[in-house]
Amino acid sequence: MKYESGRSMIEMLGVLAIMGVITIGAIGMISTAMRTQKRNTVTEEVLQIVTGVRQLLGEYDDFSNINNSTIFGAIGMSAKNTYGGTYELAVDPANNRQFIVSITGLSDGDCEYFVTKAWSDSVGYLSSDGKQSGATGTCNAGNGKNVVKITYGE
Repeated sequence: MKYESGRSMIEMLGVLAIMGVITIGAIGMISTAMRTQKRNTVTEEVLQIVTGVRQLLGEYDDFSNINNSTIFGAIGMSAKNTYGGTYELAVDPANNRQFIVSITGLSDGDCEYFVTKAWSDSVGYLSSDGKQSGATGTCNAGNGKNVVKITYGE
């Protein structure tokens, strides 16, 4: 009797099916990791912006002279965020002792994440005794068009 060596077609299809399942799982994990990394980067950059604004304008009684290009140049970072949008700074029109950090260019899901995230040093979070996130935004403008605003100051 002759013995044939090699793999049958069914064995090869089985191996390919297993590899496909593993690949799909890996793609899902990579996607989740990338989303988490983007969110962490934005969180860190917002904290860096807030710290920079407070250091630069902390000696003044208000933030009415806030200027995006001057602030970003002084703290050495770009106004662009990882979502393809920008960070924008503005004085709060209701209180010039407060400033607003806006995050633009967010998808619906990321907008909802940042609106519900606890921005522990923000005015809204502190005034609600930690019951509210401190951020505002409408997250139904469509992917890439959502904006989240976080107010800081006194």
